[in-house]
Amino acid sequence: MFSKYVLSAAMLGGLFLQNVQAGNLRIAVPKRATTTPVQQLNRDGVEAINKHHVDRAKKLFYQAYLLDPNDPFTLNNLGYISELEGSIDRAQKFYALAREQSYSAVVDRASKSGLRGKTVAQAAVILDKDMQVNRANLEAMQLLQKDQVLDAEEQLQNALKVDPNNPFTLNNLGLLREKEGDLQGALTSYQAAFSRNSKEPAIVTPDRALRGHPITEVSERNAQRIKRRLPDQDKLENKTARLSFLGVSAINRNDFGSARQYFKQAAELDSEDSFALNNMGYLSEIDGDHETADLYYQKARTGERSGAHVTAATRRDVLGMKLEHLAQDSDKKVNAVIDAERYARRRQQGPIQLKRRDNTPVIEPEPAAPAQ
Repeated sequence: MFSKYVLSAAMLGGLFLQNVQAGNLRIAVPKRATTTPVQQLNRDGVEAINKHHVDRAKKLFYQAYLLDPNDPFTLNNLGYISELEGSIDRAQKFYALAREQSYSAVVDRASKSGLRGKTVAQAAVILDKDMQVNRANLEAMQLLQKDQVLDAEEQLQNALKVDPNNPFTLNNLGLLREKEGDLQGALTSYQAAFSRNSKEPAIVTPDRALRGHPITEVSERNAQRIKRRLPDQDKLENKTARLSFLGVSAINRNDFGSARQYFKQAAELDSEDSFALNNMGYLSEIDGDHETADLYYQKARTGERSGAHVTAATRRDVLGMKLEHLAQDSDKKVNAVIDAERYARRRQQGPIQLKRRDNTPVIEPEPAAPAQ
């Protein structure tokens, strides 16, 4: 009454993922004259997955589900399809139902060691750790696609805490380092993924030519690609971009001292870089020097890389925005503050008090005594 195969490892929409739940289980079917319709539909679905025909597999598994909504392997396979579609919550529900229905189903063979002789329910529990890692990887890559680099890094670090040797997480960390402009860090991550020598296949990838290839091969190709790009690491633009990213990251850790150093280093390297100019404007705002901030924001609007998109920021709502638009928005807000301060000074009673840019009063000398 059980299908011969349950699905194997996957790579989700360019997000490199490992085996999950009862994924990759190969179940021995007792010899009998005929197979049940549910068995055959699941078998056909597995063959479709092996040929990367996900849509066809989904239809077959749902046909099996209509015939027997309690079959644990069908439920597991629908969970797998849900993962391929990026719906982790729905996948978890299917996996939970599969565990509930799997009391007597025993694993005969599995690509993951330690599962032979276990029930499918026990195997699913053993693989719960893999599910946690998969979810963190999926969320990280979705965040990365939205240019939310810092949040993506947090998810990948969480995945590494669960399994520090996971090759899919290490490979994804390389993708993130590339996004940050840290090519050497990306190379280190790709090489770490490659060194795990994992043969788990990548089923869904941006590059169709890599589908079904082991993750170790994918990570090796990524490493080779980065090696060709390494000479670009020392370019001025990459250096300032890296310093700007480190500064934003420091602010998100409430380390304003380090952020100030990174932003100033970036500005010293390239005084025309729009990101460096914008960040110096931000520092001036923090210091209460709105007029200097105004000058920096004006320059950032037309500086180098002003048309580039923001990939790391202290505000989520500006991620993906063009830097020139962000600088313009910041400039308007600073000018509004300056105008408000001028208006408030006009309404003040008493003599006018001269102040420096840091808001400290200017002590004027007493007038000299008249000569006699």
